[in-house]
Amino acid sequence: MGYTLAQKIIKEHILSGEMTVGSEIGLKIDQTLTQDATGTMAYLEFEAIGIPRVKTEKSVAYIDHNTLQTGFENADDHRFIQSVAKKHGIYYSRPGNGICHQVHLERFGKPGKTLIGSDSHTPTGGGIGMLAMGAGGLDVAVAMGGGAYYISMPKMVRINLTGKLQPWVAAKDIILEVLKIMSVKGGVGKIIEYGGEGVKTLTVPERATITNMGAELGATTSIFPSDEITREFMKAQGREEDWIELQPDADAFYDEVINIDLSALVPMAACPHSPDNVKSIEEIGPQKIDQVLIGSCTNSSYLDLMRVAHIMKGKTVHPDVSFGIAPGSKQVYNMLARNGALADLIEAGARILECACGPCIGMGQSPNSKGISLRTFNRNFEGRSGTADGQIYLVSPETAAVSAIAGVFTDPRTLGDAIDIKLPEKFEINDNMVVAPEPEETMDTVEILRGPNIKPFPQTSPLEDSIDVPCSLKVGDNITTDHIMPAGAKILPLRSNIPAISQYCFTVCDKEFPKRALELGGSIIVGGVNYGQGSSREHAALAPLYLGVKAVLVKSFARIHRSNLINAGILPLTFVNEADYDSISEGDELAIPDVKKLIMNGSELTVINKTTGKEIPVLCELSDRTRDIILAGGLLNYTKENS
Repeated sequence: MGYTLAQKIIKEHILSGEMTVGSEIGLKIDQTLTQDATGTMAYLEFEAIGIPRVKTEKSVAYIDHNTLQTGFENADDHRFIQSVAKKHGIYYSRPGNGICHQVHLERFGKPGKTLIGSDSHTPTGGGIGMLAMGAGGLDVAVAMGGGAYYISMPKMVRINLTGKLQPWVAAKDIILEVLKIMSVKGGVGKIIEYGGEGVKTLTVPERATITNMGAELGATTSIFPSDEITREFMKAQGREEDWIELQPDADAFYDEVINIDLSALVPMAACPHSPDNVKSIEEIGPQKIDQVLIGSCTNSSYLDLMRVAHIMKGKTVHPDVSFGIAPGSKQVYNMLARNGALADLIEAGARILECACGPCIGMGQSPNSKGISLRTFNRNFEGRSGTADGQIYLVSPETAAVSAIAGVFTDPRTLGDAIDIKLPEKFEINDNMVVAPEPEETMDTVEILRGPNIKPFPQTSPLEDSIDVPCSLKVGDNITTDHIMPAGAKILPLRSNIPAISQYCFTVCDKEFPKRALELGGSIIVGGVNYGQGSSREHAALAPLYLGVKAVLVKSFARIHRSNLINAGILPLTFVNEADYDSISEGDELAIPDVKKLIMNGSELTVINKTTGKEIPVLCELSDRTRDIILAGGLLNYTKENS
């Protein structure tokens, strides 16, 4: 039996374990990326490990999240990251150079290589045939130090694309269809591979849109073949020498196969408040809108914005609509400026935002109260926009642009004949906003610059013999990391200060949680299905750690968040019987006797609800390695002990 695309890359990079579904494997990592919202903590962790120089082929630190400088905090973090990067062998992408995933795709990604990034949308790199995965910052720090990255060997899902998209139907509509079929938890424990004749009709930016939003499926990653279309893209970026062909074997086995006829797709939108709540634009109807935003790592490419400029040329944005555009990279921005497309957008009434994540993470451009906002982004979780009752819809750039003109949801197929916008044979290349690291022989001369907001990694301690603490919070299904650790302009600047940012932990669900958890001194959180979906932010584990959370007991976890809890030394527990979720209330006293001994012996655990007397069987599924991490009190302690 042959290998799938992902299996071929895994086979070339596996350092430990067997390629058996569900078993833990360790992978050699070729490249890493960080962004500034997660990067400061990742580099504090790298420093704590004590390795002087990164051991990857290429590591890049991007500044793209916290670019709004309303105080000293963000600027201090950027200065810290730049000095760490210079000293330790990391390339530094300056503010304004662009969004990490867009720039990495353009300038650094290589087919067949492994990439992990401290951002859940790192799978964007799958658009050029990389095995690219989101991870917690501590996992990235370990990989930069030459350590393996561990995952459970995923199942393989093939999505066969046939036919060709109709005019004005977009790549965004393809991934929305996949989300409609699979749901936000349907990709957990799986790698999504795209194949079939329809693949040949999609450009690299279109493929990257699809792999980017594969994160919303909960998938380990998504990947396209590296073919002649990939080669032409990399040639246009002046990097043809980095291209290799990568195709699955003809007899590769897939655990699941989904067929999608591209010609049958129509323009769609993900409705509030989940990326899998998908309806067609026709079903939604001509509903009034208040805001349109085009950008994010999903849809800010040159191709996307050239199509938008064509639609907007000679038109004017509806007077009731606020319209903003954020180009994905300086390269895209420059090219739009030189060919006149930027002028067309400005003339139509677009507000041009900087090349950064911006409103996608609630960093500005929040809609009005109860405002309906059409966005070309990847997530529409409740409150993520910065407006608690904002109604956020995820759409293609084509749908966004035509709706901005009309002032209501509008099907872009009403534009008539298709436009033919091709990628350039040569992109404008200028990497002057990427700062190379100091040579190894002079790296000791670099001073690390730390601001007063930068606090050390929270102290952890080995697993206690027994746990006896209250339930400090009970939440429902599909709790996101935005619920646990919100983003936004007020909170993101505190990412390098765990004591300060912890005061916002779970306040979306319960404003009193941080105070209550601290006063309790130790506690357990109880949750439902798919707990921790969304962003890879390890702060969603570090803040609960600081607040004294000892364990999280849920029906099921999202992959990255479960890993982040283990890395923080917090026990990840799941109900054996999901009905037992109903037998715990907030405030109940919960005990896990002899937990350390039972974890050491790999025995089953029982949570005793001392308030009701009920005994609840739970699972704590750990490999030998993750068991040792939990016993040590987290990955940082474990790494120090074993280095």
